[in-house]
Amino acid sequence: MGCTDSNTENDQHWSLESLNKAYQQGYMAGLTGQTNTPRALAADVLIAAWEAGWDDGHEQFELHKRHSA
Repeated sequence: MGCTDSNTENDQHWSLESLNKAYQQGYMAGLTGQTNTPRALAADVLIAAWEAGWDDGHEQFELHKRHSA
């Protein structure tokens, strides 16, 4: 049960603003063709937000690349 309590504490260190920021950072990384490796995010929920942003940004990157060729 100690692990669960610790994970809950870590996941509570985020806000809507930090989720949005993580998403935007991930989006820009994906949009510019960077690798899918979130940097220095402590909470799993922030990592998930960053990865969601990266997925969306990378999709746009690939679409742009196809249309530019």
